[in-house]
Amino acid sequence: MKKRVLVATGGGDCPGLNAVIRAIVKRAENTEWEVIGSHQSFDGILNEPSEIILLDDKAVSGIHFRGGTILGTTTKGGPFAWPIKNNDGTWDFADRSDEMIRKLKYLGVEAVINIGGDGSQRISQQLYEKGLNIIGVPKTIDNDISSTDFTFGFQTAVQIATEAVDKLVTTAASHNRVMILEVMGREAGWVALHSAIAGGAEVCIIPEIPYDPKAILNHLNKRYHQGSGFAIIVIAEGAKNIHGDRISEKSDEIGNANLRLGGVAFQLEDELKKLGLEADTRVTVLGHLQRGGVPIAYDRVLASQFGVKAFEMVLNGEYGKMVSYRHPDIVSVTIKEAVQKYNFITPTSYLINTARGLNMCMGDNAKNKITG
Repeated sequence: MKKRVLVATGGGDCPGLNAVIRAIVKRAENTEWEVIGSHQSFDGILNEPSEIILLDDKAVSGIHFRGGTILGTTTKGGPFAWPIKNNDGTWDFADRSDEMIRKLKYLGVEAVINIGGDGSQRISQQLYEKGLNIIGVPKTIDNDISSTDFTFGFQTAVQIATEAVDKLVTTAASHNRVMILEVMGREAGWVALHSAIAGGAEVCIIPEIPYDPKAILNHLNKRYHQGSGFAIIVIAEGAKNIHGDRISEKSDEIGNANLRLGGVAFQLEDELKKLGLEADTRVTVLGHLQRGGVPIAYDRVLASQFGVKAFEMVLNGEYGKMVSYRHPDIVSVTIKEAVQKYNFITPTSYLINTARGLNMCMGDNAKNKITG
């Protein structure tokens, strides 16, 4: 009888998830292991009846270029906070982690590969501390997981955002407008900064550098002469001004603890207008367009490398660890190490210096600093 490894995909969907799943299955061929998948992260194990599928060559054939995940995913609940509705309509949350581990043993699962972002890997660490043989694979378009140079899905999100900047340039130039593009990223500005540099934006605003609307206005005014000119602003959804104001709201989805971000581009537009910006402005919010669609080649390759490495870690019994990209190698780090630190952009980094060297305003009054 073959050993069983279970694969789960949790958190937000991300281009490249299917390529990881396929790589795990391909690497497991001709070994003593059988691969199965859980529907919507660990919900498939906890649901009654269980929603578990066999992941064989037929199941993963041709899925590497498809967006999303064939297993489905969720940002709600989880084994440590399973939502339970009371008779009066209120909700409580139960810890079903021990029950889930028992069910996994009953199913003959000897190892779990959990593909997900920061929140999913925190769950991985908790399950490992309870004795579950688990391996993490980092996934997020936000690139906000530390201990890895990049996460798959990030480059595809940057490509989508860059294409949006390219398209906004032509309409901005035609109408002498300021176009404000809001992109995802939560607490980190990686998507915003990469797409701003790639697309040639005049202003980039990231969560790591609180912005001053007056500094932005001064920079924009230099772009105009007798009413002619245009400008592109890229702003991350988690950006905040120098007063600490940030647009967010608590999610009303049961079991979803994340703050819902979005709308900071409209806040910036309003601030600039109140300061006297004369140019017409328009706002575009990319939203979930950045999560969907076909992963670019870079992310397919990285995701495939992650999948192969994850299964080889199962073969070697490297549990409690997460796959990591440390250029040029694919290595492993402890999950505990990976979730200890959020992957922010350092304001003194060369990527920031590159932006300033291109005369890009970062929303503050700092002078350009180019390192030798």
